[in-house]
Amino acid sequence: MRGEYKVPGGKLVAVDVEVRDGRLADVRVSGDFFLEPDEALKGLGSAMEGMAESASVAELAASVSRAVEGATMIGFDAEAVAVAARRALGHATGWADHVFEVIHDAPVSPLLNVALDQVLAEGLGAGRRGPTLRIWEWDESAVIIGSFQSLRNEVDLEGAARHRARVIRRISGGGAMFMEPGNTISYSLYVPSSLVEGLSFERSYAFLDDWVLGALHDLGVDATYVPLNDIASPAGKIAGAAQKRLSGGAILHHATMAYDMDAQKMTEVLRIGREKLSDKGTRSANKRVDPLRSQTGMARAAVVDALVASFRSRYQTVDGTVTEAERARAEELVRTKFATPEWTARVP
Repeated sequence: MRGEYKVPGGKLVAVDVEVRDGRLADVRVSGDFFLEPDEALKGLGSAMEGMAESASVAELAASVSRAVEGATMIGFDAEAVAVAARRALGHATGWADHVFEVIHDAPVSPLLNVALDQVLAEGLGAGRRGPTLRIWEWDESAVIIGSFQSLRNEVDLEGAARHRARVIRRISGGGAMFMEPGNTISYSLYVPSSLVEGLSFERSYAFLDDWVLGALHDLGVDATYVPLNDIASPAGKIAGAAQKRLSGGAILHHATMAYDMDAQKMTEVLRIGREKLSDKGTRSANKRVDPLRSQTGMARAAVVDALVASFRSRYQTVDGTVTEAERARAEELVRTKFATPEWTARVP
C-alpha cells in the first residue's frame, strides 16, 4: 500500500507499507525531500515498523521524530511522513481520491450564498453530494462577518446602511468582509475530513489553499501563504480564508480574494478596516485595494476562469450546479436563520 502527501510549499513524501497481524511492516519512505545525514532515511521507515495499524498521525510522527532526532529534514517533517503513512493505510485520503464537482452558477443574494455554504457542507456530510468547489457570484453589496465577531465592534451600521450593504453573519469564524458585486473573488470548498486527516488547523488551511497559490503564480502573482489564514504578495494581502468543521465529517473552507475594492467605502463600513488599512501602509483610504486587478491586468471574469482552469488541471472534476432541493433548503435557512436579527446579532 502506498500513500503520498505533498507538503504545501514543500516536498512530496511517499510511504509504502504492508500490514501484518494489525501491525505495520516493510515500511519504506521516499520522496523529493532533502535529508541529512543520508543514513537517517532508514530510520524514517523503521520508526514505524511494528506500530499498530490504527496508530494516529500524532503517534506515528512522535516515533519518527525520536528515530531521526538530530537529523536535518528540509521540505518535510515527521508529521508529513505520518500523514503519508495514514493515507497508505486508507485512514486518510488525498486529492486524487476524489472527484470534485465545480459549481459556478448565476449571481444570487449574499444571504443565499452564506446559506448555501451550510447546505452544501451538510449535504456532503450526509452523503447527498461529493466534494465540491463553488465560485460565488452575488447581486448586491454586503458585509459578511465571522460567526464569533461582535456586530457593533466590527461594523459601522450607519455606514453599512448608507452604502446599502446588508450585514450578514456566516457560520465560519474569521474576520469581516466588505463585498460589492465584482470587487472580490470568493470560493468555497466542501471536502470530507479525511482529506485533512491528521493535519493541524494551520496545516489544513495551507493544504486546502495550496492550489490557489499555484494558480496565482501561473498568473504572475508572487503569492505566499501567511499563517494562519491569509494569502499575500509583496504588494500586500490578497485573500483571507475561514473554515467550519461540521458534524458528519464535512469541512467548509472558503476564501475571499480582493480584486478591486473601494477602500474608502470599506473604512466607512468596517470599523476594523480603518486599523487594517493603516497597518498595511495605506496612508489614504481614498484609493482602491486591487491586488488581483493590478497584478494580473486581467478582468475579474478572466481571473476566475483561470483559477477554475488551474483547479481542473490538478484534480478530477465534473461540472455541477446547486440542486433545486439545495436551493430550497438554503432559502428556508435565509428566512429562519441568516436573515434574522437573532442570528446576525448573536454576538452584539
